[in-house]
Amino acid sequence: MKKIINPWTGMEGYNCIGCAPDNPFGVHLCFYEDGEDIISKWKPSANYQGWLNTLHGGIQALLLDEVCGWVVMRKLQTTGVTSKMETRYKRPISTDDTELTIRAHIREQRRNIVVIDATLTDSAGNICTEATCTYFSFPREKAERDMHFVSCKVEGE
Repeated sequence: MKKIINPWTGMEGYNCIGCAPDNPFGVHLCFYEDGEDIISKWKPSANYQGWLNTLHGGIQALLLDEVCGWVVMRKLQTTGVTSKMETRYKRPISTDDTELTIRAHIREQRRNIVVIDATLTDSAGNICTEATCTYFSFPREKAERDMHFVSCKVEGE
């Protein structure tokens, strides 16, 4: 498993709620490449609860959407936007859980449309939430011009 280098770290104005390390309200995700999968580990807290001791469903969707975006960046070396997301909540996640695993990979790609499957697993290994994101990936030139994207490397590259 190799750590992915965040290409926007240190960029002025970069404040993504999912992955910006300095956003005081963000979830501060870091990502790793594990074969075809992109994964992240995250510890929930009561700051992100919906119901008592239960991780808010919107936060779960945010975590899954974010990992899907990083799949596009790392695997396709471009950026894009989510055009559709289907989320299935299978079991509640406790805000007291020690570590969640967020994992995603490309299911299929047709030109600039990418379908990505993602899961959110609790520390006991139970899949709690699943999502399928349909992503519209940008041409490399647009990613560079509009999103300041150069490349998405792993440590050691």
